[in-house]
This record gives sequence, C-alpha cells and structure tokens, in this order.
Amino acid sequence: MTSLQRWFLSLAGTAVASAASIEWLDRPIALISREHVAHRDTFASLTHIPDPLIPIAVVVFVAIGLWAFAAWPLARWQVAALLCSISVIVAETTKSELKYVFGRTWPDTWVGNNPSFLRDGAYGFNFFHSGAGYASFPSGHTAVTCAIASVLWIYYPRLRPLWALGVLAVAVGLLGANYHFLGDIVAGGFVGASTGWMTVTLWNTRFGKPTSPQA
Repeated sequence: MTSLQRWFLSLAGTAVASAASIEWLDRPIALISREHVAHRDTFASLTHIPDPLIPIAVVVFVAIGLWAFAAWPLARWQVAALLCSISVIVAETTKSELKYVFGRTWPDTWVGNNPSFLRDGAYGFNFFHSGAGYASFPSGHTAVTCAIASVLWIYYPRLRPLWALGVLAVAVGLLGANYHFLGDIVAGGFVGASTGWMTVTLWNTRFGKPTSPQA
C-alpha cells in the first residue's frame, strides 16, 4: 500500500470516527465532564502544553534558516527540529481555515459569551461562519501537538511512548476542561499527523530518508 493510499484510508477512518463521535459520543462526554470532573483547573493546565509551540516553531525556523544561509551542514536533530517547525506552522494555518469552513460551536461558554452546547443547547455546524464562537472543529491544540509528535514519531521511534503520552495528555485536558468535543480532537489529530507525515515525506523525496534513528 502506498503512502497516498494510506493517507486516504486514514482520512476515511477519521471521517467515520468523527461522524460517530458527533452523533453518539460528543454530547454525553461533555455532560459527564461537567457533572463529574471536580478539578477542572488540573485538566485545563494540560491544554497549555501546546501554547509555546507556535512561537518556538517560528524562532526555530528562522534560526535554522540563518544556519543554512551560512552554508553550514544540518545535523539530524536540526533537520528534525526544522520539520517540526514547518509541520506546526502548516497545521496552525490549516486548522484555522478548517474552523471557518465547519463553524462548529463549542461544548461550553468560555470565549466572548459564545453559544455552546452546555449553556444554550447549541450543537452543530454553521458552515463558513467566522468568529471565535464557531471555531471548535477541528481542535487546534491537538493539531499542533500531533504536528510535532508525528515528525518525532518518525525520527525518534524509540521514544514513541513519550510522543503518544504528550498527545494523550492534551486530549484528556481538552475533554476534562470541556474545551473541545471528542470529534474535534479526532479531526485535529488527523490534521496534525498529516502535516507531519507530509512534511517528512517531502523532505525525504528531496534529500532521502533519515538514518541512525537515535542520532
């Protein structure tokens, strides 16, 4: 099976999983979280893990770009950092466009008096509706986290449990704090994993696959 076939298969699986979550899981999970999560601040703190990743990605991209201007060779870890940065920047842009396309309302009201499922019973998609109150789908936090994790997953496979733990921590935080529906997280994960996968594949097409996984 080619990478293209695997990607389309993953897209189909994500679409099915997201649709199933939207239909049967998102609302019950939001209600359970509201009724049974006692320490919401603890979960909210997990959602801050991706916050510095975007500015760091920009700094790393510029720093490695200047390094390349000086005609110095890139070490393997520098290539990994560069690809992580590109993946994050692309994922951030992509999720912003998709949020506008889908216009989904949030689980709870927490930004600009936004309409939400838990406060107003607002649940659904408002396609091509701009505004912070209509930006739940897909999850940007998950997209950015997976954008880095997917690159590191390929470059440092021995640490895959650590990368998976980071993604899981963010997802649990988003659900526990009712910042996102499960369907948002599934879709965001696919966006981020796709950008990382594509970024590495594009690099490998030009420069070849990485060697010495733990270098």
